[in-house]
Amino acid sequence: MPPSPLAPPISPLRRAARAAELARGADHFHEPRREDCPWCGSRRLRTRLRTPDLLRRGPGVFVLDECRDCAHTFQNPRLTAEGRAFYDCSGCSGCYDGSGCFAPEAHGAVTGVLDRLTARVLAARATRRRLRAAARALPGRGEPESWLDVGTGDAGFPLVARQVFPYTSFDGLDATPRVVRARDAGRVEEAHVGRLTDPALTARLRARYDVVSMFHHLPRTPDPRAELRAALAVLRPGGHLLIDLPDPRSAPARLLGRHWAGHGQPHHLHLPRPANVRAELESHGCTILAAGRRAAHVPHDLSAAVLLALCGVLPAGDAPWRPAPPTLLRRGVRAAVTYAALPVLAAALTLDHLLAPVARGTCLANGYRIIARTP
Repeated sequence: MPPSPLAPPISPLRRAARAAELARGADHFHEPRREDCPWCGSRRLRTRLRTPDLLRRGPGVFVLDECRDCAHTFQNPRLTAEGRAFYDCSGCSGCYDGSGCFAPEAHGAVTGVLDRLTARVLAARATRRRLRAAARALPGRGEPESWLDVGTGDAGFPLVARQVFPYTSFDGLDATPRVVRARDAGRVEEAHVGRLTDPALTARLRARYDVVSMFHHLPRTPDPRAELRAALAVLRPGGHLLIDLPDPRSAPARLLGRHWAGHGQPHHLHLPRPANVRAELESHGCTILAAGRRAAHVPHDLSAAVLLALCGVLPAGDAPWRPAPPTLLRRGVRAAVTYAALPVLAAALTLDHLLAPVARGTCLANGYRIIARTP
C-alpha cells in the first residue's frame, strides 16, 4: 500500500461550526418524507433498510424505501443540499472518487490504516484494468472525437481511457473543484464544475459530445431521470451513453443489507433499478446496444462488508462533528483491532476474487452496465 499523507488536524473553529449546525438538530438536514415514489409516483412504499453512517460514523439514521410497483429504491427522507454538504466529509472536497468509491486521499487527508484499507477495497472498481476495459466496451471501431466523463472526481477514468483513445478529447464534469485540479494536471482538457442538470451548463454543452460516461454517478444525484435527460441533451445525434450503476436487486444487496457497499448511506440518494433506467432511455428514443452484469461486477462485496462492520464497532476516528479528537488510548485500540482483523479481511478479499468468475453474469453480480445510442 503506497504511503498516504496524514490528515491535517481539525481546527477548533471548524468543530465549533459543525457543533452549531448539529445544535439545530439533524432534521434540517433532511427534506420532508415522501409518501410517493419519485420514479413512478406510486404510493405503495416499503422500508427496505435503516442504517447509520457506518463508514464515517456521522450522526443520524438513514432510511431507504423501495417502491412495490417499480422497485425503485431511494433515501427517504432525502438529504437536503445542506445535509449532503455536511455528510460529505463534513465540508471537505469529497470522499468519493469519480467511480463512487470512498477515497480519503481525494482531499489529502488519511486518518489512519482503516481509511487506507477502506479506500483500497472500495476503489476496486477504479483499477486501471477495469477502467481500460470500460473504455473498450464502447461499440464500433471508430475513435470518438469528444468524451464527457460525468462525476469524474480526479479524472481517473479519462487518464486511463486516453491510452485506448489517444486522439479523443476528454472533458470532465464534477460537483467539486477536484475536476479543476485534474485539468491542471493534464488529465482532462476542459473542466466543468457543477451538475449536468444545471440549465446553463446543459445549454452550453448541448449536442457537443460523441460519448458521455457515468460510472456509479446516478446514485449520488438528486434526480436520476433529470440527469439522464441532461446527458442525452449534451450528446450529438447517434452519440453513446455509457452507464455503470450498482444493482439494488442483486443477491449481495439483499444478503448483506446495510453492510453492502452499494447502499452507500448517507451518500446514495437513489438506487435506480437497471430495468427502469433502460425503459427511461428507450422512452427518449435511445437504442440499448448492450446491457448486463458481467462487465460491471466489482469483486469487493465480502471484503467491503467486513470493513463496514469493522468501522461500525471500532472506536470512532476523528471527524469535524466530534467535539474533540480521540484520545491516544482510543486511537491505539482502533489501530490494534484493525491490524488484528487483517487476516479476516484478507480471507474475505481472496474469497471475493475466487467467486468473481461465478458471480459475473448471475444474480450474484453487484453492478449493471448499460450502453445506449441516441437517435
